[in-house]
Amino acid sequence: MIDTKPKSKSYFFCGIGGSGMMPLALIVKAQGHAVAGSDRALDQGRTAPKFEWLRAQGIALHAQDGSGITSPEQIVVASAAVEDTVADMVACKAVGATRLSRAQLLADLFNAAPVSIGVAGTSGKSTVTGMIGWILHACGKSPTVMNGAVMKNFATPDAPFASALVGTGDIFVSEVDESDGSIALYTPSIAVLNNIALDHKSMDELRALFGGFVGRAKIAVLNADHAEVMGLLSTLCSGAGRSLVPSTPTDSGNAGLWPSPEHGTVRTYSIEGTADLVATNIIERPDGVDFSVNGIPATLQVPGRHNVSNALAALAASEAAGVPLAEAITALAQFTGLRRRLEVVGTANGVTVIDDFGHNPDKISASLATLHAFAGRLLIMFQPHGYGPLRQMGHELIATFATQLAPDDLLLLPDPVYHGGTTDRSVGSAEIVAGIAAAGRHAEHIPERADCGTRLLAEARPGDRIIVMGARDDTLSTFAADLVARLGAAGV
Repeated sequence: MIDTKPKSKSYFFCGIGGSGMMPLALIVKAQGHAVAGSDRALDQGRTAPKFEWLRAQGIALHAQDGSGITSPEQIVVASAAVEDTVADMVACKAVGATRLSRAQLLADLFNAAPVSIGVAGTSGKSTVTGMIGWILHACGKSPTVMNGAVMKNFATPDAPFASALVGTGDIFVSEVDESDGSIALYTPSIAVLNNIALDHKSMDELRALFGGFVGRAKIAVLNADHAEVMGLLSTLCSGAGRSLVPSTPTDSGNAGLWPSPEHGTVRTYSIEGTADLVATNIIERPDGVDFSVNGIPATLQVPGRHNVSNALAALAASEAAGVPLAEAITALAQFTGLRRRLEVVGTANGVTVIDDFGHNPDKISASLATLHAFAGRLLIMFQPHGYGPLRQMGHELIATFATQLAPDDLLLLPDPVYHGGTTDRSVGSAEIVAGIAAAGRHAEHIPERADCGTRLLAEARPGDRIIVMGARDDTLSTFAADLVARLGAAGV
């Protein structure tokens, strides 16, 4: 296990149930530190199984009322979005405890690792992180992995929320987030960049953040099919004081991990053209994909051409970390995917319910393209994960659904996730639906999510697929499972 803090410390995680918080808390706990936490969802009685499991791991949970923060020796970890007026933050200041952002703590652990692999991009980073983690684990590297989603390969009845893996080796693998600018904190040995597209920030901001991330790496693994990524490469190559040069894999499969300090090494991948790793002969299946990588047969247990691209990124990064390509391809065939990534929840009376994390234009487009590769009408409930994202990318969401929905598909939007506060709610689901409907596709705004479920069940017919789509709300999976149960009970 990577242990950069040999002296045991006491950490308190504010929002410990979050997808970025929980795996980090588990890694710190496994390194021998004391861990406690609070969460608004716990106070509201939501997602109880997650919190029961955390307690079973020896993590003390408190109400988010400041009662868990009592000592200046505690290190309080909170996302940058947690306001100073939150009771835990008031208590932190009152007792003189150190406050640390989630990103700062993760970056400290990441940067201290002998070999750090950071996965970045607007879309696909959780899947690529999971793929890399599984390949390295299966090939005996015993990595530590920090992910924002549950990795099915590592999930067991005793560890159902396996979004983190604590290994004994030198490699730390983590997805890194650009949404709050914290990607600037990371100095990776190997930087993976899948794509650059509008999400939380403007394109100019994203280019600067991703450019800095790749520019600090010893090896950059880049998507040659993505114009923005390759444009970034051109900018970096022309920049003063740094020269990124193509890598030359050695006979062992190591892509030249430690180049001279003044150079960075580039590995590219493609499913469309010329690159260091190229996928050809792609054959999609409902439950996976078959293809070849540089002439070597490969297979995936997860569907979609976008996952072939994700696989190439993971293979290139694993090769850079010392795993021969053929061995990495063999290991990848056993990768079973992540929770809420086109995850089939169940089928009842001829209707299949799928749970998916799609929430920005790139992710939604990839999911819909994968689903439309096979016959069957789509009945989609897309729950926006906030009002802010609708203001930021509303036009792009409208364009994505307008072009990706089939004429007989149905899209329902409830109101965005909102737990209170001063958020600007000037753009909501109604405005998005109006734009999609104006483009000639079937879309409806139904404010309450429960009513969306009733509408989906009333519309469903054998052969349909119901897609529950959205982010940052664990109860979406419960909602999807309930739809399967209701389909089975009522018939179609």
